Amino acid sequence: MSEILVEKNEEEELPIPHIWRPIFKNIVTAFVNKDYNLSLGVNNVNLVSDETAEQIQEYIEDYGEELIDLPDETWDTSVYIYYGEYWNVIIDLFTKNEGLSDLVLNVEVREKDNNYVVDIYLVYVP
Repeated sequence: MSEILVEKNEEEELPIPHIWRPIFKNIVTAFVNKDYNLSLGVNNVNLVSDETAEQIQEYIEDYGEELIDLPDETWDTSVYIYYGEYWNVIIDLFTKNEGLSDLVLNVEVREKDNNYVVDIYLVYVP
């Protein structure tokens, strides 16, 4: 399998680049551990506001299923698209009983100082 690289493609959704995958795995692991503020910190991820953390917690709890760490199948369906100054990313989430769930994690990724920085926006059912 060849490595998937970051592209600035504004025309189509693309699979999640390999370089970003550990970041998203760490975010979801924090959510699995009910750390919605990412209080322990995740490299390359901006702090999550209390308001956003509360919304994420409520959506996950209201969904009624137990969130699990991202399996490799996540990368089969998760996508991103470039919007000129940032990439909009949708990560499919998995639960213990369902496997692939209806929940998604929505983030934006920006380039900063030759690196990538993630802003978490929401976990929701599209």
